[in-house]
Amino acid sequence: MEHYVGIDVSLEESSVCIVDMWIRPERSCARGQDRQRTGGTGPLFRRTAIVYHPNWARGRPLSQWLHAGLVVAGRDPVLLEARHVKAALSAMTVKTDRKDARGIAQLLRMGWCRPVHAKSVTCKDIRALLVGRKLLQGKLLDVELSIRGILRGYGLKVGDVSRGTFEARIRELTAGTSLWRR
Repeated sequence: MEHYVGIDVSLEESSVCIVDMWIRPERSCARGQDRQRTGGTGPLFRRTAIVYHPNWARGRPLSQWLHAGLVVAGRDPVLLEARHVKAALSAMTVKTDRKDARGIAQLLRMGWCRPVHAKSVTCKDIRALLVGRKLLQGKLLDVELSIRGILRGYGLKVGDVSRGTFEARIRELTAGTSLWRR
């Protein structure tokens, strides 16, 4: 008999609910604080549903991380489109993480979900490097513009210089000023 698992991923705790193909809860919906155990290493289920939050920064990394862990554990996880899950679960009058997990498991059981692509670990590594590089370039530009603004207050104009000659130009401009020697 197939079992479906819904996991409502959050930063502090993740709620897990397992249902069978007849909607009977195999286990009561539970909340887990240990993120490594919320990946569902129990032998009861074959398919796992994870809510994918493309618009919520806090949900996306955790869902992707959990998805990668379940694949390594030999499971068949499915990332769900958050907008579709939200639309399907919005009819519930009382919203709790446990009920969301059960609703996610039922959506997977009924096939009313749209799976989304999970990025590979290599893709995430390259993206992390590119984001870090862009951040450093932005900070470098901010520092250069700040130095130009500070010197402009003393009547010193840096002018058009490349990044390689920027430091030499700054030292040249500030060589005769006693304030900059300290």
